Amino acid sequence: MIFSMTGYAIATQDTPYGSFNLELRSVNNRYLDIQFRLSDDFRKQEAAMRELLTAHLVRGKIECRLNFTAASKSDSTMLLDDAQLEQLLHLARVIKARQPDAPPLTIADILKWPGILINDTLPIDELGEISLRLLQTALDDLKASRIREGNKLKNVLLERIQQMRQLLDTAKPRIPTLIAAFEEKLRSRIEEILGNLEEERIHQEITLFAGKIDVDEELSRLQAHLDEVERILKAGGAVGKRLDFMMQELNREANTIGSKSVDLEISRISMDMKMIIEQMREQVQNIE
Repeated sequence: MIFSMTGYAIATQDTPYGSFNLELRSVNNRYLDIQFRLSDDFRKQEAAMRELLTAHLVRGKIECRLNFTAASKSDSTMLLDDAQLEQLLHLARVIKARQPDAPPLTIADILKWPGILINDTLPIDELGEISLRLLQTALDDLKASRIREGNKLKNVLLERIQQMRQLLDTAKPRIPTLIAAFEEKLRSRIEEILGNLEEERIHQEITLFAGKIDVDEELSRLQAHLDEVERILKAGGAVGKRLDFMMQELNREANTIGSKSVDLEISRISMDMKMIIEQMREQVQNIE
């Protein structure tokens, strides 16, 4: 299977203590970049959540947003997290020693600090387990959406490969025709100027011309690269980086064909190839 890096999933769950809402968003990225937006009560779950996501995803920028709404805030008792408070006060003393003019922390500043307040009526450990199970549910949905999108990308790329093959089939027969036309033109010109045929001279000129315009090697490499791209797509997995490299190789050969061209049709084919390769490259950027 081919996995897209673009996807979205949402999972919700109601409990006697409150309701969960978890969202996963995924977009393309060179590496795996996971960002969390968690309620203060669940910040301690970040390490376990990151481990779970890392085990299942290879590339992409992932945003995990978890919101928890307590069932009844009026019955809850908010307490200070002593460890967090001590750490905050220690940092405040360090800053004050280095910057005596820095304003002191106020009570309002302390109470606004993320994670400084804890709700002692909530079974955080139990809710933490629920949040992990909810993340697994959302992750399964996200992977399914990335697979669906990946299959679409795969089909688009296979269609572009077929278009490239058709252009190759059009280009290959033109080279011998161009060489034959050049030979006929050269013979007529030499005969017109010298009045006789210099076979050795003609042979040298034709050989030189053929070497300059011969793109058979480039066409063969393009064919091999297209075969490799198709093989990679059919093998599946995390193939985005390999496909991106193959796009560079395809573009290099198409550029060389264009630079060697002495024929408007070959030039047009080279431009069409580069346009298709650019379309493929844009799609490949979204593949894991």
